[in-house]
Amino acid sequence: MGESLWQKLQRVEVKDIGHIFLFLLAVPIAAVYRRKRKDLWVICDNKNEARDNGYWLFRYIREHHKDQDVIYAIDKKSPDYARVKDLGEVVQYGSFLHWIYYLSASKNISSQKEGKPNAAVCYLLEVYGILKNTRIFLQHGITKDDADFLHYKNTKMRLFVCAVEREYQYVKERFGYPQGWVQNLGFCRFDNLYDTSEGNRQLLVMPTWRNWISLPTSRSYEMEDVNNFKETLYYQNWIGLLQSKKLHHLLEEEHITLVFYPHRGMQKYLSYFKLGYPNIILAKWPEYDVQELLKESNLLITDYSSIAMDFAYMEKPLFYYQFDYEMFRRGQYKEGYFNYQKDGFGKVCGNLDDLLTEVKKTLDRDFGIEDKYKKRSNDFFGNISSNNCEKNYLAIRKI
Repeated sequence: MGESLWQKLQRVEVKDIGHIFLFLLAVPIAAVYRRKRKDLWVICDNKNEARDNGYWLFRYIREHHKDQDVIYAIDKKSPDYARVKDLGEVVQYGSFLHWIYYLSASKNISSQKEGKPNAAVCYLLEVYGILKNTRIFLQHGITKDDADFLHYKNTKMRLFVCAVEREYQYVKERFGYPQGWVQNLGFCRFDNLYDTSEGNRQLLVMPTWRNWISLPTSRSYEMEDVNNFKETLYYQNWIGLLQSKKLHHLLEEEHITLVFYPHRGMQKYLSYFKLGYPNIILAKWPEYDVQELLKESNLLITDYSSIAMDFAYMEKPLFYYQFDYEMFRRGQYKEGYFNYQKDGFGKVCGNLDDLLTEVKKTLDRDFGIEDKYKKRSNDFFGNISSNNCEKNYLAIRKI
């Protein structure tokens, strides 16, 4: 869903105004500091995380290219701070020093579009041409939709990293980046993505977010009434799954644990799903790591999340539960090159009965994946190498 400037302004907070002054104060200092550290790279995922493509690239650089001047930005109160503090230099995310480093750096690198000292202020500075710095987007999920917010006019990013050929061709032709600014380099985290589910009996349920619910604006009410979360289609359908007696019977009969892990944009609603049912775990960030959950689970149920790509990469069975498809397309992302019916790595289910029927069939196959979905996965991913961190590092160096 493309947003007007007015829609974006509705999400501006008081703290964002304060960052304007931090930026202005940092500008002259950064101009001097840049002479001291001429090839400084600043890397991050988001404020609280060190577990995505940014983290794996930072770790790779610190282990294999120690001569590269590099800093990782994260909130030092985050539990993920422990993952990076001994690897190399770390800066407090969103601090005045982060602004100095951000303005001084020869490369600013993140798995998140908003991976910068302040997303709102930096958006105005970068997209409207006030600040011209070199920014690399590692991505955190394979782009499959026509996501307007990632078009070049809305990012002005110097490098857009893709993971597979179809994605690369689509972004290159559709998103408006200059020639050579989109590259198929693979995701850094794929170097650590391998199946560890043998012996487990774990079903992962991981729906993506709904921006009209998570970040409401006046336009949200064109979708549905978002004043009461329990009245939304999102809540009613996912709680319907978790409360299903048929599902409970399957979990008990097959000795399966279900882990419910909503997208971080919906984690604030996790308490609404409390059940007290022993076979269902409500997984809260940061206690659970997405990549580890994907690796250790045997079966995935999602809706539109690109984490299905990671799961399919490991050739494990999955289903798409899409009860609000038209609303999602109207309110969040327009369809891109990827059609779930034709290209999906598992069956698309529009109602609970169909979904549970398919889950039962998969359990009867002992979590085996159907041949047609395995073929789709092999065709989609091709020959992804295991040296994605190296390819990303070398490509960034050449800029």
